[in-house]
This record gives sequence, C-alpha cells and structure tokens, in this order.
Amino acid sequence: MKYNQLGASDLKVSEICLGTMTYGHQNTIEEAHQQLDYAVSQGINFLDAAEMYPVPPRGETQGKTEAYIGEWLKKQQRDKLIVATKIAGPGRPFSWLRGGNNKVDRENINQAVDDSLQRLQTDYIDLYQIHWPDRYVPTFGQTIYNPELERETVSIAEQLKAFADVIKAGKIRYLGLSNETPWGVSEFVRIANDLGLPKVVTTQNAYNLLNRNFDSGLAEVSRYTDVGLLAYSPLGFGFLTGKYIENQQLENTRISLFPGFGQRYLKPNVQEAVVAYVEIAKKYNLTPAQLAIAFVKSRWFVKSTIIGATTLAQLQENINSVNVVLDKEIFAEIDAIHTRYPNPAP
Repeated sequence: MKYNQLGASDLKVSEICLGTMTYGHQNTIEEAHQQLDYAVSQGINFLDAAEMYPVPPRGETQGKTEAYIGEWLKKQQRDKLIVATKIAGPGRPFSWLRGGNNKVDRENINQAVDDSLQRLQTDYIDLYQIHWPDRYVPTFGQTIYNPELERETVSIAEQLKAFADVIKAGKIRYLGLSNETPWGVSEFVRIANDLGLPKVVTTQNAYNLLNRNFDSGLAEVSRYTDVGLLAYSPLGFGFLTGKYIENQQLENTRISLFPGFGQRYLKPNVQEAVVAYVEIAKKYNLTPAQLAIAFVKSRWFVKSTIIGATTLAQLQENINSVNVVLDKEIFAEIDAIHTRYPNPAP
C-alpha cells in the first residue's frame, strides 16, 4: 500500500480509501466492522463517510453509517487513522435533516460537525468535506448548467470563516470539497488565500473509465492549486465489474434496490463501453474491477481511490488492485475505447 500527502496538509493517506455508504442499509454493523478490520489489516488508514449515509438517504437510517464506524473507532488507535466525513448541502428534499434547512452556514456547520463527532465517538475529524456545493451546480449525472436554477447561497467567504472557527476549536483538522467544479475549487482557494482562511486540500468527485470529466478543467485546477482528487465510484456503480452486461436486474444490487439512484449509468453507450473495457481486462488476465481501479489510482491527480463493497470478497478483490500496475499498451487500448465512447456516464 502506498501513501499520499493531501496538499499542504500533514495528512498522509493510503492510496485506497474505504467508502462506507452501505453501512446501515446493505451492511449490518457486524459486516461493517469486519470490513473495517480487514481494510486496516491491508494497510488502509483512510475512511470516508457522510452525515446523510447510508444511501439511499432516508430519515429513519440517517447517521447510521457514522454510528457504526463510531462503535468500531472507539476501540482503535485513533491517531493511526484518517477519518473523513461530509456535511450535506441544500437543494435536496431532506426534511428530516436539520429541518430541511441545509445551507452550509455557521449554524448548520456547527451542528453537523458536533453531531458527526458524537456519532463517530471521536474528538476530531481529520478531513471534513462539503458534500455538494451550497450554490446551484449540475451534479450527480446532470451536465448542463442552467442559470435559471441558481438559488440564494451562502458566500464562500462566509463558509470558510465558519470552518476556520471549527478548525480553531480543534473539531476538524482540514477542509475538503466534493462534487465541485473548476470554478468552485478555484474560488475556494483564491478566497482562502485573500482572506487568510483555511485552504481546501481535496475535492471528492466521481471518476472512472465511464466518467473522466476531471481530466480537463479540474485537472488543470488541481495542478495549480494542489487540490488533489479523492475519486469516488471507480467501478461506476458496479457497472465496470461487468456484472450487468447480461442483466441489469440482478437482485440485491444498488440498481435493483434503489431504482433511479444510478441514472447516469443507464445512458447511451455505457453498456458498449463496459463490454469493451471488460474485454481489455480479459486480454491481460485481470478482473474488470482490477482494471478499473488500477486505472483510477494511476492518474497523477488522484490522491486516494474510494472503494466500497457489500461483501468481504468484493472488498478483497478491490484492495488487491494495489498490486496491479498497467503498462503503456493497456493505457493505449483504454484511451482508444475512451475515444470511441467518451464519458458516457458523466
């Protein structure tokens, strides 16, 4: 397992991060703890959660993921682990979360941080992320910016000032973004520099063989701001394992359990691209999952690749991708497929 520095922070994280959004819905607390134990035994020191998890987000399960982690975390050597979580933003119909008023303002930040600390049973959070921007942006499969959808928003300066006080209080160590745009990352960095406020050190965005949008504008921003990518969904909602090639109605999968949750992966050319990537994996004696994860972690801007699994066998296969190094011939074939089917699931 390799470890990467997150920007100008002193956080050094494993190149594989354990995602936990299934804990509390698809995974029991016993299964969650088994996964956590195994991940740590394999050198993973980085865990990612969110206050709204598990998914799909519901009032009756909200917070269970962090609570499951907290029951495990209280028995661990805390300073050996990097724990990340997120605050939910506005624009979602979450009436069950702080009354549905989820602006990323001082009041919500303070309450969300305190609630996460309590559920996680820890005194501090290493990396605290804004799950999606407070302002309107197209996210989660939307690709077209529509000015008519703009909403009243908390200024970036106000957000950073509130987070600065939480950092000063010792409740969080560093700040990150998620589902952000090139403009958003740039503005957070610029305003922090101008006002002497905490600089964001990461952005957590979707990135995989079916969605390489980060390669352009965000990659340039990452290069010049030193804000690295925490890549989520490296397996494209499971599609890049190849398991949906013959049948998209498999039982006990996210697509079957949560209709509509993965609409970006039901777009044209997704299946054709998946078939082509699976063929590359077979040609080089790799599993499709190993190919997909190895590709993501090979990218120069990726600081950690977030994997999630519902079974221990899946987790083992995903973690074993650290031993896979792709050569230039494989990259050439991947790029040829990408040219034929560019970003079918953005």
